[in-house]
Amino acid sequence: MQLGDQRASANIEDRRGIGIGGGLGVGGIVIAVVAYFLGFDPSAVMSVVEQVAPQHETRETSKGVPADAMGQFVAKVLGSTEDVWGRIFLQSKSQYRPPTLVLYDGQVRSACGMGQSATGPFYCSGDEKLYIDLAFFRDLRTRFRAPGDFAQAYVIAHEVGHHVQNLTGAFQKMEAARGRVSQAESNRTSVRMELQADCYAGVWGYHAGSMKQLDSGDIAEALNAATAIGDDRLQKQTQGRVVPESFTHGSSEQRVRWFKRGMDSGRPKDCDTLSTSSL
Repeated sequence: MQLGDQRASANIEDRRGIGIGGGLGVGGIVIAVVAYFLGFDPSAVMSVVEQVAPQHETRETSKGVPADAMGQFVAKVLGSTEDVWGRIFLQSKSQYRPPTLVLYDGQVRSACGMGQSATGPFYCSGDEKLYIDLAFFRDLRTRFRAPGDFAQAYVIAHEVGHHVQNLTGAFQKMEAARGRVSQAESNRTSVRMELQADCYAGVWGYHAGSMKQLDSGDIAEALNAATAIGDDRLQKQTQGRVVPESFTHGSSEQRVRWFKRGMDSGRPKDCDTLSTSSL
């Protein structure tokens, strides 16, 4: 990516190195990746962790643009998403309220409860924050063979996509529906929400390209990442078989297709996964 001229967002909370006394040990990052892609709403997992993890941190959170190279990279990607979605919302005569990105190591507090690396990157609608343990990016590269800075940016843009859903009301509709339907139907709704977030990530990618922020090969990196983290691919790797009715994020083919749809058009209206009859 070409982010040299991109302003870095100051909407960063850097909690790396901040210990949370006691609690559970940090699980393996491979399990973290798989757990994340079993459902984007981590509240159920967190509520269990919260019962045994103390609620205090050992020092104050650092706010603003981090000083390290990786922290500056995610701050610039976040700044790019703010610029893109700010303009898109303005065209609709509304105002974009940017989320905060929280960097952490191991475990973290959120309005959704205690989170661990075992939940992977997640968005919490209760505090409008994205939570990322950067160890996820290392495993995305080494374990799932999805390297590249744009693959990492895609993960951030996907979580920002959930924030866009929150601002437009789609997130709340899904959450309300989940308590009234069967688990199978809840999973199908979750797939639609996740694919829409993938499409929104593609919308951002389209505009990042128009701002000359993409290198040749960047789109291939994102498509490779989308393929690597499809439910069918992950299930095949972890349990040796594919169970479509348990999908919560969509197959590799679906994730690639919806990301490409947003990337090709740059229009959020083309990301209506909630009403289409064909995913």
